Amino acid sequence: MLVALAAPAIAQEPAAPAAVAPGPPSAMAPRPGMPGAPSRPLFGRPDTEAAMRLAPILPPPEPLAADKLPVAQLKVPRGFHIEIFASGIADARSLRVGDKGTVFVGNRVHDKVWAIFDKDGRRTQKPIATGLYRPNGLAFHEGTLYVAELAKISRLERIEDSLDDPPAPALVTDDLPKDEANGWKFIAVGPDNKLYVPVGLPCNSCVPDDAHGVIRRMNLDGSAVEVVARGVRNTVGFDWNPATRELYFTDNGRDWLSEDLPHDELNRVTKTGQNFGAPYCWQGTIPDQELGWGRSCAEFVGPIALMGPHAAPLGMRFYTGTMFPPDYRGAIFVARHGSWNRTEKLGGDVVVVKLNRDGSVKAVEPFVTGFIVDNAYIGRPVDVQPMKDGSLLISDDYAGAVYRVTYGVPRNVVR
Repeated sequence: MLVALAAPAIAQEPAAPAAVAPGPPSAMAPRPGMPGAPSRPLFGRPDTEAAMRLAPILPPPEPLAADKLPVAQLKVPRGFHIEIFASGIADARSLRVGDKGTVFVGNRVHDKVWAIFDKDGRRTQKPIATGLYRPNGLAFHEGTLYVAELAKISRLERIEDSLDDPPAPALVTDDLPKDEANGWKFIAVGPDNKLYVPVGLPCNSCVPDDAHGVIRRMNLDGSAVEVVARGVRNTVGFDWNPATRELYFTDNGRDWLSEDLPHDELNRVTKTGQNFGAPYCWQGTIPDQELGWGRSCAEFVGPIALMGPHAAPLGMRFYTGTMFPPDYRGAIFVARHGSWNRTEKLGGDVVVVKLNRDGSVKAVEPFVTGFIVDNAYIGRPVDVQPMKDGSLLISDDYAGAVYRVTYGVPRNVVR
C-alpha cells in the first residue's frame, strides 16, 4: 500500500540569484529536456507574478549563537525532549558518528568537515578537514571516515585517534561527474561492506546519460563500480532496513510542474538495477509533461510513500536504539528541509515513517516540528543520526546547529 502524507509537505535547493521581474519570453529559449538546457534552479520557472517571487532561500550570513537558536520553539511528542547539542557550525549538513562517539558534520556550501567530541569533560568542536569542495557526504566504517565532495571521494583513516592532528585526505576515487546541479553527495557503507554513492540528474528534468540519475556502489578502494538503482533524480538520504537489508532512499522530484505536484518520494530497492522513473515519471503516477510522452509509469518502480510536494526529504536513518518507545523501533526518521518553490512554506520538520512487517509503509507521522513561523524559516533540518545511547541528532544548515532528541528524564547537555 502506498502511503501519502495527509497534507502537502515540504525542497532542497542550490544557491541561486534572487527573483527578478519577469521579462518578455524568448521563442528561442531552451526548454527542459532539450540539449544544453540550463541547470540553474530557476530554469523553467513560469512567468507569472506568484512564481517570479519564488527563489532559493539563503541562510543567515553566520551561524546563530547558542542563545539565539530556536530550540524553545521546536515541538516533539509527549515524553521527548529536544536540546542543543552543538552550535556555531555553519552549513551543518550530513551527520555520522564514529566508533568512539565522535560526531562528524559535513558541509554543502562551505569547505569543511567538523568533528564534535568530548575533551577534558567538555564538548569540543573543530574542523578536521578544510579547503574541500561541497563535502556534503560522509560515511564511517571501521575507523575510517569517507568524505564525498562534488566529484571525488577521499578517506581519513584512524581519524578518531588523531582529531588534534588529522591526516590529509587520501583519494578513493575521482571518477564522478562534476555537474553542480544535484551534484552534492550523500554516501554510506552498506551491509555488504561496499560504498554507496548517488549521482543525480544534472538538471531539473532532462534525459540523462548512463552516468547520471543512479545510485552506484563500489568497493571501499573505489574499484568494481556497479549501478544499484536507476531513475533517481536526487537522493540525499538512504539507509538499510536492519531486518531485511533492503535499501530505502528518499528522492526529490522535479521543480516547476506545479506548487502541489509532484510529491517527493520514499523508495525501496528490492532488486539490483530497478528503475524508479526519473525523468519520465514522478511519484509513480504522473508522466513528465515534456519527457513522459510515449512512456508509461507502469514501466517503473513506484514509491512506497509520498513525502509531500517539493518536500526535499533529505537524510534518513532506521532507528535501532532502545531509548525511544517500542513503536519507534525499526521505524525511519526523515529530515525534511522545507519548501522553497511553494508560495506557502510547508515542512521544516522531522517525520517518522513506521513500517509494516513486510517492509511497506504503515504511517508517516510528525516528530519534530516548529521550524517555520509566519511562513518563514527559523531553521531547516537536513540529516538525522541515531546515537549509541538511543538519542537522535538533527542537523540544521540554516541555523548552523545540531540538536539532540531524548526520551524520558531530560538530560543536561555539556557545552
